[in-house]
Amino acid sequence: MEISRSSLAAGHQSVIRDIAGWLEQGQKVWLCTIVETWGSSPRPVGSWLAIGESGQWSGSVSGGCLEEDLLRRTAGSGPDQPVLIDYGITDDDRDQFQLPCGGRIRLLVEPLHSEAGFDHVRALAEALSNREPVARRVPLRGAPTLEYRRSHDRSSVAFDGEQLVHALQPGCRLLLIGAGEVARYVSGFATAADFSVTLCEPREAFADGWGYPHIPLDRRLPDDLVAEGFNDAFSGVLALAHDPRIDDMGLLAALQSKAFYIGAMGSRKTSEARRERLSSLGLENAALDRLRAPIGVDIPSKTPAEIAISVVADLIVARHHLRAAPPSL
Repeated sequence: MEISRSSLAAGHQSVIRDIAGWLEQGQKVWLCTIVETWGSSPRPVGSWLAIGESGQWSGSVSGGCLEEDLLRRTAGSGPDQPVLIDYGITDDDRDQFQLPCGGRIRLLVEPLHSEAGFDHVRALAEALSNREPVARRVPLRGAPTLEYRRSHDRSSVAFDGEQLVHALQPGCRLLLIGAGEVARYVSGFATAADFSVTLCEPREAFADGWGYPHIPLDRRLPDDLVAEGFNDAFSGVLALAHDPRIDDMGLLAALQSKAFYIGAMGSRKTSEARRERLSSLGLENAALDRLRAPIGVDIPSKTPAEIAISVVADLIVARHHLRAAPPSL
């Protein structure tokens, strides 16, 4: 069996996108969800691995030790009803699949190629694309359903032995202000870490000279973009232009939004001057305290790639805290 591979670290939205594409091609598709873990586990509860009957796959439920077995079990001849699969129960399991520290993983494997499953995938893809908080309800007997939630509280998984309820948050997206080498590397590293990235560059010379068409570029002003689409709790705004004319516009809007991450590139001296400018525009100290400047993890970064690594590392930490935050009352 030939195995083709989508991104191992694919997030929920990209996995659903792959599933929808396979279903539209007429393939059978199965979705594997981690519903319980005991001990050490390489992937958290709620992680997904999607498998198409041709051997294509998307997502990850382990460091690679379980995927091959799931492909052999599933592709082309998977179950017609949701089933549970346990790994790490026996000594042979632990030896064969190399689960760390004696850990155990329970997976729910569900077929999605029925008419009801296809409708469910379409509705889920649309909800995730629209950044709507939803919950999947998957009974061991019966068809999956989708529930629309009122709040964007943290993702969660509940499994009672008969039914899975998987609440999903919107994916995190980033607005990078200013085309340049740092933005190019941040875009690449952030995309690999499952952030959605848009580049804002209203300066004609920089936008016309941008040589990376695979990175979406928007020529509108940054404050307009923040107001229109990068102002919720799952958005990040990064000022990378090193040009106060556009950086400050985006930061002023972002610091008055719900964005989970707001950062600006520059030295400590430059950062202090920026804070003074923003304060003079009427921003209160509580809002200014949200600004991460200088941006990124404090490492001795000098090159654009090194700066980008420090920035994306900080973004990953911030996203972890966002996802782990308790529900608001």
